[in-house]
Amino acid sequence: MKYFHLLLRNLQRNRRRTILTIISIAVSIFIFCGVLILPVFFALALKSSASSLRLVCHAKAGLSFSMPESYAPKIAAVSHVEGVDSWNGFMGIYHDAKDQFPNVAINPDSVPSVWPDWRVSPDQVAAFQHERIAALAGLDTMKRFNFHLGQQIMLRGTAYPVNLTVKIVGTLGKGTMASMLLLRRDYMQEAVGRTGRVDVFWVMVDRRENLQRVSHAIDETFANSPAPTQTETEGAFQSNILDMFRMIVKLMEAFAVIILVSITLVAANTAAMSIRERRAEVALIRSLGFTSRAVGFLLVAENIVLAVIAGFIGIALAEISVRIAGPRLFGGIGLSWLAPSIVVYATLVALSIGALSALIPAIAIVRRNIVDELRAVG
Repeated sequence: MKYFHLLLRNLQRNRRRTILTIISIAVSIFIFCGVLILPVFFALALKSSASSLRLVCHAKAGLSFSMPESYAPKIAAVSHVEGVDSWNGFMGIYHDAKDQFPNVAINPDSVPSVWPDWRVSPDQVAAFQHERIAALAGLDTMKRFNFHLGQQIMLRGTAYPVNLTVKIVGTLGKGTMASMLLLRRDYMQEAVGRTGRVDVFWVMVDRRENLQRVSHAIDETFANSPAPTQTETEGAFQSNILDMFRMIVKLMEAFAVIILVSITLVAANTAAMSIRERRAEVALIRSLGFTSRAVGFLLVAENIVLAVIAGFIGIALAEISVRIAGPRLFGGIGLSWLAPSIVVYATLVALSIGALSALIPAIAIVRRNIVDELRAVG
């Protein structure tokens, strides 16, 4: 600690260089934190659906294909099925493209049996079931657009060439479908012309041990139909959806590594320039009795302090970004702050950048002959 004041003074020698180095390292740590958030998001998303008793039934050909709505009563007749909900994506926008948010048409009578975890109050469920234009909104959607109960809004159709006016009669519980808006499927079907098709069936099963049995029974029921199905647990369905993004995550991780290596090289060049400019000072300090190890430690420590300051700035920016955007993007799974593991990894990366970038220049200068260095400067 007795050399800490000296370290801070040395960092102020060339303030422009110090500030630019801090900015470059802070940006790289910020990007690194952003990349690390994605695996945490995947893990939380899968964890949130791991205990679900719901199955997801979709067309075997893929999610872009629909199924006849006549499948619903046949699925409901399967043993151990307690409820079936039919979903159609409407994907309307509120005002313009930047105001887009997920909105889906569902069966109002299925909310109590299939979606008890939404924690919608009984009065709001009753209003949703009895009012034709009723809608349920997630808490983040309510906050984002300053919606209030009883408000009527218009959704401009994108997937369908119709506009729908809906009335918000209830909200979904905290941490569930936070960015969604759910409208009545019968209302949407009337507006678009009774397509008679369903994008996804959600099936509630009575007990966990019956999930696979019910899944096989549903798929066997429609195996020889024109639209065979694929039924899987909610966790498996979420995992398959997320798998489509894992390659993107891998590319982003590679991109983050390239940035970190590049920033380390930039920081190493900056440290080498700073140390080279202080050849006379280093030689003089060594001539006064400081050991090569002590001088080298001071030079490396100086760079570590700079990198740690930059790392904390980058972590702080990532934390602020997650707190602002997290509830909107990840609120449904409870990701609204940086995980402690991300903070630890980012801090270790900042320490590594600081140490590695100054290590070679510091070793090189303390190995030089003191007399030669003083003579060369003189």
